[in-house]
Amino acid sequence: MVTIGVLSDTHLKNSAGPFETLMEKHFKDVDMIIHAGDMVTLDVLEPFLTMDKQVVAVCGNMDLPDVQRGFPVSRIITVEDVRMGVIHGWGSPNGIRARIRNSFQDVDAIIYGHTHQAFSGREAGIFFFNPGSVTDSRFTSPCSLGIIRIDKDRIEGEIILI
Repeated sequence: MVTIGVLSDTHLKNSAGPFETLMEKHFKDVDMIIHAGDMVTLDVLEPFLTMDKQVVAVCGNMDLPDVQRGFPVSRIITVEDVRMGVIHGWGSPNGIRARIRNSFQDVDAIIYGHTHQAFSGREAGIFFFNPGSVTDSRFTSPCSLGIIRIDKDRIEGEIILI
């Protein structure tokens, strides 16, 4: 079994303080970490480097140029037997899953962000997972992050309210 810590929409200029403590608490036992965009700066990834975790990330619409140069807008990864698309997303929260679904071919799951609204569920045969925002409750309340567990071709998601 592979356990993945998932976050998005951190909107931070650095990772010091409460954010770093939060990451250590919730992601200390995960095998890898996925950030679905809107880091803002690369400094947000610092806690994960000190935790010696593999990090997969994409850039979002609020990311500064250093993040945009370092990470793609979307990517596909395979974990165990699950093929996952990772993308930040764009536009209105209404219909976002239909829009981002068209960005990928032949995936079992799509991890996304942008809306700050946590979601874990299946639509049209695809597992969608949005961890919400761990630091910004502008569009939803409360803040959240997520854990995905993959066992061969089975995938399940857990939203953790902060």
